[in-house]
Amino acid sequence: MERITEQQSLHRNLEHKSIDELIFAINGEDKKVALAIEKVLPQVSTLISAIVTKIECGGRLFYIGAGSGGRLSVLDVIELPTTYGIPKGIVNVVLAGGVKNLADALEEKEDDRTAGWTELKTQNINQKDLVIGISASGTTPFVLETLKTCKAHGITTGCIVSNPASPIAKESNFPIEVITGPEFITGSTRMKCGTAQKMLFDMISTTIMIRLGRVEDNNMVHVALINDKITDRAVKMLMKTTNIDNYDQAKVLLLEFGSVKKAKDSIKLKSR
Repeated sequence: MERITEQQSLHRNLEHKSIDELIFAINGEDKKVALAIEKVLPQVSTLISAIVTKIECGGRLFYIGAGSGGRLSVLDVIELPTTYGIPKGIVNVVLAGGVKNLADALEEKEDDRTAGWTELKTQNINQKDLVIGISASGTTPFVLETLKTCKAHGITTGCIVSNPASPIAKESNFPIEVITGPEFITGSTRMKCGTAQKMLFDMISTTIMIRLGRVEDNNMVHVALINDKITDRAVKMLMKTTNIDNYDQAKVLLLEFGSVKKAKDSIKLKSR
């Protein structure tokens, strides 16, 4: 396979460049990321359709990753129960070294070939579920061996990688190969590869939540009321989408039912 992620940077003698020159060049490289993702949108769409079908049939989504990509998937997943009100456990992450060690960057754990499947078994992984491997190189042993074992057990797999024709892509039913090119710092895949992964996580999770009915119009009607700012936003959302024009009245109703969606549904029932 061709390791584009390890190719020499297109930019040389960086230590001699000014701050303005450096940030202009980094910005230029970052502009390439969205265009690279655009090329694989059909594959992204197919993967999302498969995930939605799995979840609608009682299955779950698991990201499995190491390094920057794995950590970025954690950041995406932990937002979903708050933003969209979904139960914890619908979308999950298996991280090399463990999610509890997120801040420790245990990079050596990416070479552990058995830990991923061991963790999935503790979460009762089954054929209703879908597992997505995250690996810039497309070769990370932690991810590769887990996907191989999933495939052997009839579990649907996908991946997000940044090199073409990688071993991880070959073990995936729904591979996404987003080729962002050599990094600004040679081999530093936390940069463009990481940016591509973050953009794809946002795209995948947001689209899934919309398709699962967690959004109405463009509003987070299931948002968890975890602090004053979000509660205030939800009150105003409720007022905007109903005929309630009294803030305090809307807030009482919202807090009674716990979400904008449930409060709106209660109003509809009363009007029948």
